[in-house]
Amino acid sequence: MSGSPDEEKLEELRQKKMEQLQDRADSQQGGEEQEAARQQAEAQKKAVLRQHLTDDARKRLNTVKMSKPQFGEQVERQVISLARSGRIQGKIDDQKMKQLLQELKPDSKSFDIQRR
Repeated sequence: MSGSPDEEKLEELRQKKMEQLQDRADSQQGGEEQEAARQQAEAQKKAVLRQHLTDDARKRLNTVKMSKPQFGEQVERQVISLARSGRIQGKIDDQKMKQLLQELKPDSKSFDIQRR
């Protein structure tokens, strides 16, 4: 080891920097894989909905999702679970979608104000 102490420190710093860069690259690949898996799951969800919903029912569901995103996601999950369990015969049309939305709609709280 004929190198000076400064050169050794410099080499250590280079090694640490390379390890940090490698770790960062590995974490980015993991993020890309997660994103790809999420996109694939989203594509499968859309395919199932396309297969089991008519155009009108899909439009109604998209309208609900735009106004109430969480409720729309809940309805999508319900339709997908019904489809996977085999409880859907044929396609869900607009009328059946209305019924499903009515059943899944949270109970609205009403206030009765009485004046004396």
